Amino acid sequence: MHTVSEFSDDENVSRTRDPWEGLNRSMYKFNYEVDRFVLLPVVTGYEKAVPGFARTGVSNFFGNLREIRTFYNCILQAKGKKSLVTLGRFVTNSTIGIGGLFDPATAFGMRREHEDFDRTLESWGVGTGPYLVLPILGPNTVRSAGGFAVDGGVRWAIANAIDPFGGTGAPTEIETGITGLETVDLRYRESFRYYDSDYPFEYYMVRYIFSERRELTTIR
Repeated sequence: MHTVSEFSDDENVSRTRDPWEGLNRSMYKFNYEVDRFVLLPVVTGYEKAVPGFARTGVSNFFGNLREIRTFYNCILQAKGKKSLVTLGRFVTNSTIGIGGLFDPATAFGMRREHEDFDRTLESWGVGTGPYLVLPILGPNTVRSAGGFAVDGGVRWAIANAIDPFGGTGAPTEIETGITGLETVDLRYRESFRYYDSDYPFEYYMVRYIFSERRELTTIR
C-alpha cells in the first residue's frame, strides 16, 4: 500500500488541510453509494423522459432563482457593478424570459456572475477552515458549509415571506417537489462521476481540484 505523500507529483495535494480525513473518506464513500444507486438512476430517467429543450428550461429557471443569491452577496461584498448586472439579468429573464425559462439576458451581453455567502465571508477576511465532505453536497470547507447554510436560510426566509404556493392547498408538497427537481437538475449538469477516473488516489484528486477551482474562480 502506498500513500499520496510518496509521490512527488502529488505533493501539493497532501498540503490541503484535512484533519478529519477519516470522516471525510467515509462521507465520500457514502456519497458515492447515494450517487450510484439513487441520483444517477433518477438522472438517467430524467434524461429519457424529459426533452432536451425542457431540461434547458428547467436549468434556466433554477439559474434565474440563484441570481437572487448572487445579487445580495454582491451587495454585501460592495460589488456595485456586479449587483446591477445581476439585477438586470434577473428582471430581464423573469419577464422577457418568461419566469426564467429562457435566458435572453446572456444574449443581451449581461454576463452571469457567481457569488455566494462563502465568498462574502472570504471578502470579510474569514479563513476557509479545514476541508469537509458533506452528505450529498460533497467537497466543501467549514467556511463554504457555513455559507451554504446562510444562503439556504435566506432562500427559505424569502420563500416564506412571498409564500408563492400558499393558496394551492399543498405548499409543502409543491416546495418539496421543486427542491427535488432542482437536485436532479444540479446532478444532471454535473459531469463528474465517482471512480470514473481510474486514478488510484481519487479522493486526493477531488480534494485538490476543489481547492484549486475555488481559488481560480475567486481570482476571476
